[in-house]
Amino acid sequence: MRQRFLSALGPSGFHNIAYREWPGPAAAPTLLCVHGLTRNGRDFDIAAETLSAHYRVICPDMPGRGQSDNLPDSARYNYGLYLADLAALIARLDVESLDWLGTSMGGVLGMMMAATPGSPVRRLVVNDIGAVVAKAGLERIAGYVGLDPTFDSLDAVADVMAANFVGSEKLSRATILGLAEGASRQRPDGRYGWAYDPHIGDAFKAAPPQDVDLWAVWDRISCPTLVLRGGVSDILSAEVAQAMTRRGPKAKLITFAGIGHAPWLASQDQIAPMRDFLLG
Repeated sequence: MRQRFLSALGPSGFHNIAYREWPGPAAAPTLLCVHGLTRNGRDFDIAAETLSAHYRVICPDMPGRGQSDNLPDSARYNYGLYLADLAALIARLDVESLDWLGTSMGGVLGMMMAATPGSPVRRLVVNDIGAVVAKAGLERIAGYVGLDPTFDSLDAVADVMAANFVGSEKLSRATILGLAEGASRQRPDGRYGWAYDPHIGDAFKAAPPQDVDLWAVWDRISCPTLVLRGGVSDILSAEVAQAMTRRGPKAKLITFAGIGHAPWLASQDQIAPMRDFLLG
């Protein structure tokens, strides 16, 4: 794995996008992994390590997350800028096509990219997101996005993540600590905070949450698509997920029992079916 940076142009000027690259075998196809709203590319460390046996794996930090630059104007944290940044990254990668794995927000971005005429997306995996984003889940996220707590230790970060994630008991403590290390950054005083700009939540909180209807996007997707769903997700309902198997790309659906939003894809039982789809 190597850490790299891309200078991307937005309305406020240039900003750096950090991304981690697992080169994979010679001439391997490219897999782009895009994270959720408050997370960063480190979420995919375990999956990327496994999938790099078959792929060149690219895991960016979207603006305001991880090692990427914060934006001076919080209104610029939007899907238009994110898509432009990802298009610039794809150009940097110098590939005509790639596969896409997107968790939550990263899945919405993948859907939008795959639905665009001339899209480079060959195969699409969306992790616990879909054609309708449920109001209940958005209300829950609105309750914490943009908060800037301080934690005395990495163990304290891991405790909060485990407590807030339905299904965390299925992961080892070492795995949760690794996820916590990636989701946080150490402050000058030795304590920890989340690895994001708190202002990423400004636009999210601008209006009361409502169901978000993305069927018009979904119905324009034609590439082979896999939907992963947490069995007790409050973002992607079972009914919407089933409907996604009948409309648009008529996706394959895999549900992970007892898991909430969003499956961390940090265990082999979750990585293996995704790998089988991508290589199929």
